[in-house]
Amino acid sequence: MRAPGQTPRVGFVSLGCPKATVDSERILTQLRAEGYEIAPTYDGADVVVINTCGFIEAAVDESLGAIGEALTENGRVIVTGCLGARAGLVRDAYPGVLAVTGPHAYEDVMEAVHASLPPPQAPFESLLPPHGVKLTPRHYAYIKISEGCNHRCSFCIIPSLRGNLVSRPIGDVMREAERLVNAGVRELLVISQDTSAYGLDLRYRPDFWNGRPLRTDIESLAKSLGELPAWVRLHYLYPYPSVDALIPLMAEGKILPYLDMPLQHGGPAILKAMRRPAASEKVLERLARWRAICPELVVRSTFIVGFPGETERDFEGLLDFLDSACLDRVGCFAYSPVAGAEANGLPGAVPDEVREERLERFMARQAGISRAKLKGRVGQRMTVLVDEVEDDRVAARSYADAPEIDGMVLIPGSWDLEPGDFVEVDITDAGEHDLWARPAED
Repeated sequence: MRAPGQTPRVGFVSLGCPKATVDSERILTQLRAEGYEIAPTYDGADVVVINTCGFIEAAVDESLGAIGEALTENGRVIVTGCLGARAGLVRDAYPGVLAVTGPHAYEDVMEAVHASLPPPQAPFESLLPPHGVKLTPRHYAYIKISEGCNHRCSFCIIPSLRGNLVSRPIGDVMREAERLVNAGVRELLVISQDTSAYGLDLRYRPDFWNGRPLRTDIESLAKSLGELPAWVRLHYLYPYPSVDALIPLMAEGKILPYLDMPLQHGGPAILKAMRRPAASEKVLERLARWRAICPELVVRSTFIVGFPGETERDFEGLLDFLDSACLDRVGCFAYSPVAGAEANGLPGAVPDEVREERLERFMARQAGISRAKLKGRVGQRMTVLVDEVEDDRVAARSYADAPEIDGMVLIPGSWDLEPGDFVEVDITDAGEHDLWARPAED
């Protein structure tokens, strides 16, 4: 029980993808602006907010487990995020939760907190850093440029959770980016559900940054972000013609030559069943053109195996596509039904054991590609960004490595470096996921 006069304390659990992390940062910033303290433990919290994920069943299970744990350890729980869009499921499992709100429902979350734990009389906005509360290390930050998605992929329920595409005005995005860089952020990671569609809902109408008119589209945004003294990394792009305009910016060093492009499959029949917007042969042609313009280009992607109707021939075609695409970084998931997804009604369900066997074969094939790609880096000189400094090694990343999902550049030994430092290194060895290096001497 909180003593009279004691500052109210909110515990916070953030689950899910980087887009959910940005939502959590916004809620935490508002909590701190209103004078709430953030409690690091259940015991020290007057109420606990859980920002959930509900994209796949494994994420639903994780979120429900976190809610149960918080109820057991604290007893006063507010649920928000993607799983909150399925309020009936949450309340059926845990009728004792105080409130359930959906994704990016910031005002509803704060209203629920106010109802359960009134704010202190004097807020402390002046104590907040100008860039707000961040959950990432101080040298990199995610910047979300839009909410929702206009696509209706048959395996995905994101539009039902987060709605159609809603882009932020480019001036707002640029002002946030500028604040982050001024606060010491060295890498900006641009995220959304569909980054390549940025501005479509606004009809690309102009907005202003530092007195300059800017068209609200991904090319103008990338050019403008490239003027800031920080790495700029783009995530979640579809292989659309609009991406073509970004490749020269990468070749010129304006933004990192890195594309995170979730392709999901390489077989025409499965792509059609998934309602994916790009044919595999066009993707291969586009990749070839992009690499001709920017040979340093690194492409990461994700795939699904065992989708309903996927035959062995379809899967072999996917492996052939993988060989042809020669992607640098790849993640893969065995298909799992998601409540509410249209794909659940498709014929030809693939048995669990076949899905898992295909996942193993897929990852083994990609492991050979990734290993060869990394081996080709040995002997190169690269600029890396330091993430962690330990007694016997430094963990850093090159332009080819996004935080938490890609590999690392490991520098053995003790070095006078700090997280956020850029350093030139010579690559000395390579593994399946990581590189080893030493600081350049000349």
